[in-house]
Amino acid sequence: MSDETQTPEPKGPIGRFLALPADSVPKTIFVAVAVCLVASMVVSAAAVALRPAQAINAQKDKQINILQVAGIYDPSVDVIEAFGAFEPHVLELDTGEFTDAFDAITFDDRAAADDPATSQALQDDPAGIGRRSDFVTVYLLRDETGEIDKVVLPIHGYGLWSTLYGFIALEANGNDVFGLQFYDHGETPGLGAEVDNPRWRALWNGAQLFDDAGTLQLTVAKTAPAAGEKYHIDALAGATLTSVGVDNMIKFWMGEAGYAPFLENLKEGGV
Repeated sequence: MSDETQTPEPKGPIGRFLALPADSVPKTIFVAVAVCLVASMVVSAAAVALRPAQAINAQKDKQINILQVAGIYDPSVDVIEAFGAFEPHVLELDTGEFTDAFDAITFDDRAAADDPATSQALQDDPAGIGRRSDFVTVYLLRDETGEIDKVVLPIHGYGLWSTLYGFIALEANGNDVFGLQFYDHGETPGLGAEVDNPRWRALWNGAQLFDDAGTLQLTVAKTAPAAGEKYHIDALAGATLTSVGVDNMIKFWMGEAGYAPFLENLKEGGV
């Protein structure tokens, strides 16, 4: 009788799998799939855990852009503290009047634009946004006497590759532009993305929206309109479609479908 002991044959699929060499194809595939699953779980968990911080950072960035477009941003001052100088109000675009139907602090303009209950599909859509929210959040900045100093209005529209989201700051008369700034877009770096160039943004300071007859004249183009230079912003070099997009955006949002009713109320002192 032999003294040698024979290794029993592994039983079941798990046993047979474990008995395979470490460099076998099934074990290699198993390890690769396991690593991918674990990595995806870690990434998903991190994304969920970081979502509140990302939302806070996005809100802070938005507030910084509002401070900048109004000309009062100071990096040495806490953003939340500085932003307290603004009065946020939810504006009903069709009437040009503020509404108390929503909390101005928590109102989400983008979500409202996607909700059929708070938005409308556009037939005439030069800005290429598809739907326009019935309500938007606007920001008033008052001076030491309590009078309105500047009004910051959110605007958005399609450029070449993306929807550009930004703000336009107007003086208290609702006609003189103080500044324009975008905080979210996907335009081509070095071309359409020059909407972020401080030199180009500076061109907006002092421009006017309407002529004495109340007709919207401000144009983004290579040449000034017949109305004159104060209604003209130079188009971006090499970024014709982005420039056209910004021009269409201004014409839409400063028109009757946008802020025209509100600006008329502002001019008459009804705000």
